[in-house]
Amino acid sequence: MKIKETIGIDVSKATLDACIHSSQQSATFENSKKGFSLLVKWAYKGSPHPKADILFALEHTGLYSEKLSEHLSEEDIPYTVVPGLEIKRSLGIARGKDDRVDASKIALYAYRLRDEIKLSATPMKEVKALKKLLSLRERLVRQRAGYKTSAKEQKRVLEHYEAKLLLKVQYKMVKELSKQIDIVESEMQSIIRSNTELANMFDLLLTVRCIGKQSALFLIVCTEGFSKFENARQFAAYCGVAPFPNQSGTSLRGRSKVSPLANKKMKSLLDMCAKSSIRYNMEIREYYLKRVAQGKNKMSTINIIRNKLLYRVFAVVRRGTPYVDLYRHAS
Repeated sequence: MKIKETIGIDVSKATLDACIHSSQQSATFENSKKGFSLLVKWAYKGSPHPKADILFALEHTGLYSEKLSEHLSEEDIPYTVVPGLEIKRSLGIARGKDDRVDASKIALYAYRLRDEIKLSATPMKEVKALKKLLSLRERLVRQRAGYKTSAKEQKRVLEHYEAKLLLKVQYKMVKELSKQIDIVESEMQSIIRSNTELANMFDLLLTVRCIGKQSALFLIVCTEGFSKFENARQFAAYCGVAPFPNQSGTSLRGRSKVSPLANKKMKSLLDMCAKSSIRYNMEIREYYLKRVAQGKNKMSTINIIRNKLLYRVFAVVRRGTPYVDLYRHAS
């Protein structure tokens, strides 16, 4: 595709502000099915370039931009979804906030990178459903943990007669939240099993030692069924576990560091998987103890193990065969 025109779209809860890069025409539309159709017609009419050479670019705003992405994908219209931070950092210092100006900036960003930009595609409906359910589960787990902690402290500090009703209500909430969490988890398993490709992928991930069910689900969702990232290194950078050099000139010779720009939840899960591997996987445990005995930094060693797990995960999915524990066969 030869991109000659870009349409920048700033997405908010109720409206879509659009700008045609070549003419700087701007307009506002409803964030609805009807608004999507009007936006596309307006863009094609206002641009001097043919439809095949026009790219729609929109900022990722989660739930609010999802329906627009689906519409563009269904109509087979080329589009790209870009993180807001990436756009912001690419265009220098900005003062004030205006949706129409933001739409113009998005169009400019996409036009500048038109030869490098990667087209977006809507993930399969099962992956989108899993993503929403995982988010719901996280909220329920946090709420349950809050009630548990509160009840524990009140039971320790307050007299029995003071805490009786407080504890009764909170224990009921914990019980009900646990029930709802089980329902959500059961629904996620049903969704996985309803799709042969996802079910096979899920089972392959579980063959990698210390990758549990929740980690496997998050890996499928974050990689959009392992279609969003080309290799493990790219995904490691997304998770914030890929080391990058920290050097400049002759004065700065720092150690390689991971970036704070990361999917913190996925990073946390990988951290737990790595620490579980150190405990229960003898191959990983021996590797960890050997490096620590050599005076290597413990956290850098744990980070290497995170990356090892990611490379194994991508290998089994790309290869389509279960992970083989050669260490166990050798011993």
